[in-house]
Amino acid sequence: MDAIDRAILRELQIDGRIPYADLGPKVGLSPSAARLRLQRLIDAKVVQVVGVTDPMTMNQQTMALLGLCIEGDSRVVADELSQHDDVVYTVLTSGRFDLFAEVVCSKPRDLLDFINDVVRTIDGVASVESFPYFGIHTHRFLWEIR
Repeated sequence: MDAIDRAILRELQIDGRIPYADLGPKVGLSPSAARLRLQRLIDAKVVQVVGVTDPMTMNQQTMALLGLCIEGDSRVVADELSQHDDVVYTVLTSGRFDLFAEVVCSKPRDLLDFINDVVRTIDGVASVESFPYFGIHTHRFLWEIR
């Protein structure tokens, strides 16, 4: 990535729907060159342009972070969890927990069912602790592009 690629990413962090006619001049390119550069970044899987929602303002009302202790390979458990639509992301970590999973369900009962009927039945899950969300206080996608 060069300075122009980083400039494109910074502009997309501010406005993911910026027209190429505006993006190009902001990063020192023509609109068509900006489009080609961005397409190259997308093709290389450096960036993904998506719409971000707040599930708590939609029908999906119950969110929680699950902290899992794993016996064996955490990646296997993460792969299994990732197959479920209720799982937003999984993170391999160290410390008290081996794996974190963010889960979004329609109602508290669905979260309970997911933990008991899905998570606890996965081979290698030694324990799970849930941290329900009361609200999303800060949700940022802006960070320094170096």
